[in-house]
Amino acid sequence: MLVLAGLYTPCRMRPDRVSRKSGQDAFGAGQRFSSCFKAVFTSFLRRLRYTRSLMSVDYYQALGVSRTAEGSEIKVAYRKLALQYHPDRNPGDREAEERFKTINEAYAVLSDPERRGRYDRYGTADPQAQFSGDIFDIFASVFGGGFGGARAGRGVQGEDLEAQLSVTLEQAREGSSVPLSVRRLSACGHCHGERAEPGSDGRQTCPTCQGAGQVRQQVQSFLGTMVTQSLCPTCRGLGERVTVPCTVCRGSGRQEESAAVEVALPKGIDAGYRLRIPRAGNAGQDGGPPGDLYVYIALEPHPQLRREGDDLYYDLPLGFAQAALGSSFEVPTLDGPEVVEVPPGTQPGAEFRLRGKGMPRLRQVGFGDEIVRVQLEVPRKLSPRAKELLEGYAAEMGERIEARETLVGKLKGLFGKKKREEEVAR
Repeated sequence: MLVLAGLYTPCRMRPDRVSRKSGQDAFGAGQRFSSCFKAVFTSFLRRLRYTRSLMSVDYYQALGVSRTAEGSEIKVAYRKLALQYHPDRNPGDREAEERFKTINEAYAVLSDPERRGRYDRYGTADPQAQFSGDIFDIFASVFGGGFGGARAGRGVQGEDLEAQLSVTLEQAREGSSVPLSVRRLSACGHCHGERAEPGSDGRQTCPTCQGAGQVRQQVQSFLGTMVTQSLCPTCRGLGERVTVPCTVCRGSGRQEESAAVEVALPKGIDAGYRLRIPRAGNAGQDGGPPGDLYVYIALEPHPQLRREGDDLYYDLPLGFAQAALGSSFEVPTLDGPEVVEVPPGTQPGAEFRLRGKGMPRLRQVGFGDEIVRVQLEVPRKLSPRAKELLEGYAAEMGERIEARETLVGKLKGLFGKKKREEEVAR
């Protein structure tokens, strides 16, 4: 928090109350009033010069970005310059302090869409009022604290948790609510998160900050008196200390437990997606909010269907005669069996598309398709009758079939020939 000393100095004596008893008293009172008026007028001129200087600054040029820069680009430029010109890194450098104040004013305007639009139209964010924010508040909002402008806060937010959830293809298609068991830290059931033993005077006001949770320091600068605030090093911003800790949680205020969390699946969700469940993580401490739970989705394999994006695939096994002569087949879908007509002469790898039988398009309108793909099955063993019929088919179609002698056959023939020769010799 910046306080400009001397902007207003109250006058203790008004001119109509000047003593007229003696010329000396009147002269002294006039001098005091003159000094008071001079201080107020000087402060007014200083404020006016400061306001005009802000109106003349090109905020885009101050941050080194173009007028069409996105918010993320502006933030990156601000972070770089703020670290470079921060007073803690440039002690005694008045030019760096002035530059730091300018870039904070520029970021305060350009990061606010409403103020940025007004600045782009009129050349100033607010021509009737100067920047009244705390430059260290802006710095802390981007960097999360640090240096001399950190802000204190009561309570510590709970940690975020991660878990994996396996869902079926049917659950992903319907957008079901699936229970998930997680181990997390919840508020202690004995002290209810207070960390102190119930029924005892187990808390005392912090002697360092006197319960404020913050310590303040004043530093004189060319602007006046600069007041900085930081977390109390003793109580870490809580304002009090636990002197008699809870006998169950030992002063942590939390206990580990198993909790059931309902995970609402969006329709069409696929493996690899991450869902955020607010306030389902570990409990906060000293009044802090709970953390979040991040759930990573895994898809269980389906016994018959295979998913690729929004489409489902089913491999239809066909025999040679079925593919050649054609037939009707029932194929499984997530909506129930569907009949597929396979025409005569269907080739291996042929596909038949069932419109709208796939997965819902995630956060979009419509469904994918189910694609039935033909897989030709060749029998490994044939009965004598089947072999005879196939040989007749081959002869009819002019297909040449040559029986090549195998190694086992060659060995059998060799031994048979040798045996015949021995019998002839006898």
